[in-house]
Amino acid sequence: MFTGIVEELGEVTAVENLGDACRFRLRGPVVTEDAKHGDSIAVNGVCLTVVDHEGDEFTADVMAETLKRSSLGALTAGSRVNLERPTAVGARLGGHIVQGHVDGTGTVLERTPSEHWEIVRISLPADLARYVVEKGSITVDGISLTVVEAGADHFTVSLIPTTLALTTLGIKQPGDPVNLEVDVIAKYVERLLGTRGAAQ
Repeated sequence: MFTGIVEELGEVTAVENLGDACRFRLRGPVVTEDAKHGDSIAVNGVCLTVVDHEGDEFTADVMAETLKRSSLGALTAGSRVNLERPTAVGARLGGHIVQGHVDGTGTVLERTPSEHWEIVRISLPADLARYVVEKGSITVDGISLTVVEAGADHFTVSLIPTTLALTTLGIKQPGDPVNLEVDVIAKYVERLLGTRGAAQ
């Protein structure tokens, strides 16, 4: 489990196309500090497993299902990525409960700068809109954010200078894809209420 508090802005150093999968090599001095084979690391919000680890780099395999559901397939050598290790038991939950299981992708539609922050509008797939509410939580490229406005086909988030400086949302431009993970609690509540309604 993750919290959506990005630990560092890493970099893709190599991408190997394996046909129905990809192998990524990524650089991240912070997240590799205590990494070992089999560990999980969130890359732009996608939970990946460390295959190899050498120095400040690690490799991870990405299967076709992940490439289809996320924006990882668009990454190339030199791409910047948000990196986060799983939260430790007993640690502070700084963001919200993030599984690293991407629900779909959106597209950056618009950026509106202000003096001290920036509003970013992102498209929202129709099948995810019911889980996104004003002042609720959403994960964008692995970043735990608060929804400012929730529309039928889009939402907005307000980004502070730290988020702009230390994550990919500081460099994403209109037209760029982003990974989205909605609040898992909303999905469980929907399932439970649906089951209860069907039983009555």
